[in-house]
Amino acid sequence: MDKVIASLESFDKTFPKLPKKGERKDALKEYFSSGGVIKAYDIGGKWPKLTYPSYLVLDRKIKELRDKKKIYSGKLGDWRLKYASASLYHQIQQLKKLKEPLYWQHMAKVLSDSDYKKDAEKVKLPAHLVGDDRWKPMVKMFVTDLDYRKQLTETVSTSIAYRKNKKVARYADDLQGFRMAASQKEIDSLEKKVLEIEKTEKALKEIQRWARE
Repeated sequence: MDKVIASLESFDKTFPKLPKKGERKDALKEYFSSGGVIKAYDIGGKWPKLTYPSYLVLDRKIKELRDKKKIYSGKLGDWRLKYASASLYHQIQQLKKLKEPLYWQHMAKVLSDSDYKKDAEKVKLPAHLVGDDRWKPMVKMFVTDLDYRKQLTETVSTSIAYRKNKKVARYADDLQGFRMAASQKEIDSLEKKVLEIEKTEKALKEIQRWARE
């Protein structure tokens, strides 16, 4: 007679003569921990006959797991790209600046105008970010507009907001740091889910082999 079993403890009590350890017992432990149940009956000395889940039921469950793993793996790839983009942001900007005439205009003024150079150093002008549309307008104003340059320099020198950090573009660093942290959190979560799926899939494949016996 079939016996419905929902835990490894119950399984061991029902079939006490079976090995206490082994790949199949590990598979059952994983299967039960995820809420699975089995039906089986004793056939005398060997592993009991598994009547539920059937080979086809397990095949369907494995396919569902693989589909889910594919989705998670796709998301994992996207988040890894986002992390890489954030971590390489400044390196990429260092290359992009070389194509920007504004950057070379800034460098020419640094070499020819000592007052301009002092102001640029005071605010730590993010001239290397001229390839980023978020920062290019500010750099352009600093390079071309004397009044704006002096006003920004004065603000950075005296404002409480810049008391601890005189870097006018510190937001760019903070933003990339935030993006890296957020991406890493998603990566860790998705990697954990993928590993759990792989572990469950391995268990189901072992039980599926049992179902064929």
